[in-house]
Amino acid sequence: MIKDLENTKLIHLKGWLFLLIGILTALLLILDNYKIMLLLFLCVWSFCRFYYYAFYVIEKYIDSQFKYSGLLSFLLYFLRKKDK
Repeated sequence: MIKDLENTKLIHLKGWLFLLIGILTALLLILDNYKIMLLLFLCVWSFCRFYYYAFYVIEKYIDSQFKYSGLLSFLLYFLRKKDK
């Protein structure tokens, strides 16, 4: 059986190596597939902004009385408000 790592210097080294591996692989992905990475970044960013709009902007600036319980609740609210 393998013992747990107990040496604090080795534990720190292992943690920093994981960070280094993550940074290097991210850089390789970006350099190799920069168009895909840019599109993925824009996709994630735009979904985050929509989420912010759906749950913060609507509640704080448009209708502070309505509390949302999820995206379906937001969609139903939006469809009901559109009919009026």
